[in-house]
Amino acid sequence: MQPAGRVILFILFFGIAAGALNAQEVKLPDTLDLKKLRFTQNKFVNNIFQQAVNSVTRTPEANADESYLNGKSEDSYLPYQGRIIRHIFIEPYGFNWSFYDTSARDNSRAAKIGSKLHHTTRRFVIRNNLFIEENTRLNAFMLADNERHIRSLEFIQDARILVNEVPGTSDSVDVTVYTKDLFSIGGGGGSNGLNHISINLYDANFVGMGQRVEISGLYDYNRSPNFGYGALYRKTNIGHSFIDGTAGYTVMNMSDYTLEEEATEYVSLSRRLVSPYSRFAGWLTISHNESHNAYNTPDSNLLEYKYNLFDLWAGYNLGIRKLTDDINSKRDRKFLALRYYNRFFTDIPFQVNNRFNPVFNSSQALLAQITLFRQDYYKTQYIYGFGTTEDLPYGYKVAVTAGWHKQLSMERPYAGLNVTKYIATPKGDFIEAYLRTGGFLYNSKIQDGGLLFGAILFSRIHFWNSTKIRQYINASYTQLYNRVTTAPLAINNFYGLRGFLSDSAVGGQRISLQLETEFFLHFKILGFQFAPFPYIDMSLLTPEHGSFSKSSFYTSVGGGVRARNEHLIFETIELRAYFFPVAPQDMSGFKVILNANIRYRYSSNFIAAPDLVQLNNY
Repeated sequence: MQPAGRVILFILFFGIAAGALNAQEVKLPDTLDLKKLRFTQNKFVNNIFQQAVNSVTRTPEANADESYLNGKSEDSYLPYQGRIIRHIFIEPYGFNWSFYDTSARDNSRAAKIGSKLHHTTRRFVIRNNLFIEENTRLNAFMLADNERHIRSLEFIQDARILVNEVPGTSDSVDVTVYTKDLFSIGGGGGSNGLNHISINLYDANFVGMGQRVEISGLYDYNRSPNFGYGALYRKTNIGHSFIDGTAGYTVMNMSDYTLEEEATEYVSLSRRLVSPYSRFAGWLTISHNESHNAYNTPDSNLLEYKYNLFDLWAGYNLGIRKLTDDINSKRDRKFLALRYYNRFFTDIPFQVNNRFNPVFNSSQALLAQITLFRQDYYKTQYIYGFGTTEDLPYGYKVAVTAGWHKQLSMERPYAGLNVTKYIATPKGDFIEAYLRTGGFLYNSKIQDGGLLFGAILFSRIHFWNSTKIRQYINASYTQLYNRVTTAPLAINNFYGLRGFLSDSAVGGQRISLQLETEFFLHFKILGFQFAPFPYIDMSLLTPEHGSFSKSSFYTSVGGGVRARNEHLIFETIELRAYFFPVAPQDMSGFKVILNANIRYRYSSNFIAAPDLVQLNNY
């Protein structure tokens, strides 16, 4: 996000080399003529959404032509539970086709230009992301997991897996996987006059092979040197292993911890637990980071540092061998994970020296975690997206963590608990209730103890003519006990006030409430849909060693509008106006921010890496 006052200048497409466009695709097994398949499916193939909607609940208030989904993701597959999957067919569609009518596509001039630049996802890429197989029994829950996984790929807008009975048989079915691409080529830029110009270009599905190529550049008159650059490469699902690999280098990374500009080089491998039927998950991250004085900061204010990061975790789904038969539908799981990380500073800022500091201290930890979980999903719409299918979990997760932690010379045992309950009500409300607590033991006393609990609510969709309305509520309470090495509680984060950028408001107890009402409008402009919203945020912050009566009350009120073209890979654009009646001296009381990097899909993983309880970030 560019600082306030900067304006996004352009969104730029760039071409792909002609030779890459003609790269050969892995040949699929010759199982069945797809033309014959389309003929046998002609009663529904022209409306993939409608076929899926037939088996889930339609909201009564929705218009007759509204493909609004609100149903359990496995419902449409349960009638075929236990049947033999005879053939699996892959049908990828480009960004300019419609799932509502696959015989129609966008023939506008912009779409035609885009089609020449965009390469539809190759069939072998989709097939590599399947964990269902031919000649096995159909498991309705696994099939639903697989559809959700494909839909979570960053270059896929939507996906449907449809099951068709085989004429003349009662125990066999054919499965067809339909996918619809996002237009994967994009970029952006920002400017503050001619003295500061930044640009970013990427293709998130280079030549249709599930790989991201990204370059970025910067010119700043006040910077030394004036030019900065960066590059990234990511391959999704390497060799059908479900491992994603990323490598990158940049000299203009803005640190997550300070306002300094960093030079960073990194490589990572990650494997999510894409389904409760998966066995392994984990990641490996190795990076080198160092600050550099690119803006001629006086030595007295400059935070100079260098550090290396090694972070490895791995886990296994206990008892999964007994649950992977073809039709087992038991979803309760136990997952055991181990993690070791070492963030080692070779140079630290002289301002910190040898004092405890949550940012600039070398730290390492060895953590073990046992997680009990059950997560299934509802298909719905209009949470973060503008009509595309979104997957919201329902179920539970209980994670118990224990291990050893070292910061500077202090070594302490650690224990923590993370409990989350996901609720989907029959009327379409979605609730995430959570409790997180943890702390260290040192000399028979608890140190850096933390308690956080709260809930997030997305209300059911309400209709006002053609406008869809959804309410968002986020309420939380946080308590910090006997702080020694960790950072105090702040409100410039997910659990405080949105848009509050100052780090001067800190304390030991925090109560926060965020309210927002979103209005999803029906009309479009150049393919973009719009959702205006008003909001109010409130936080009560108690001093770390003060009484509750000494608490300070902070508020933020305002509103804005979000816009998104669901055919493009660019994330949701948000223009938001903030007003802070009580603002610290280092922050303006009113501001308008244009943010072009808003999450548009609900993020929920079965399993996360073992970690210390986090009180200032989600």
